[in-house]
Amino acid sequence: MLESLGSLSGTPWVYVIVSLSIVLDVFVPILPSGVLVIAAATTAAGTETAADAVDVASSVHGGSHPAELLALVLCAATASVLGDMVAYRLAWRGGDRFDRAIGRSRRLTAAQKRLGTALTRGGGGIVVLARFAPAGRSVVSLGAGVAHRTVREFLPWSALAGFAWAAYSVSLGYFGGHWLGTSWVSTALSVFALFAAGSAAVFLMRRPERRTAH
Repeated sequence: MLESLGSLSGTPWVYVIVSLSIVLDVFVPILPSGVLVIAAATTAAGTETAADAVDVASSVHGGSHPAELLALVLCAATASVLGDMVAYRLAWRGGDRFDRAIGRSRRLTAAQKRLGTALTRGGGGIVVLARFAPAGRSVVSLGAGVAHRTVREFLPWSALAGFAWAAYSVSLGYFGGHWLGTSWVSTALSVFALFAAGSAAVFLMRRPERRTAH
């Protein structure tokens, strides 16, 4: 994966591939969109390290890599929000069908209720947490559409969630690649940290259920 992205580094195709993966991830949560973002950032960090070595020898300093990383964050965040809104709109229009699908699962039903309560109270922290949890983004986006939450209620929190997730993923890939080099070890550790954040998000989202049970 690193070799493939490395060959596309510095070209618009990196952003196209990452964006498509993130948009489709809301419908097919098994797609490795987070892994792709981390791999792209790791590749950029490895390229930066190599460029720095050349700069030391030639006394020329290039500043394209911070811009590349920022572009990756903005690209990933924008694609995340776009995917959320597409799922939201589809669920809004096909509410009955999606509502029946959600109703078959206790977890999805409970998550939909928590989402509605959070958005009604003006707090969408669950939207941000769900962006890190496995399949949480799908549940939140579809649940918001089925419940007919307004765009004003959902979009700002979706944007915040997308940016937080994108910035965290790119940071993991960048620092992993910067410290450990462009290797499978750095990517694996960064992906592990991403899944750790997802596990923490799941734990925090389930806390209200445990209080209610007690």
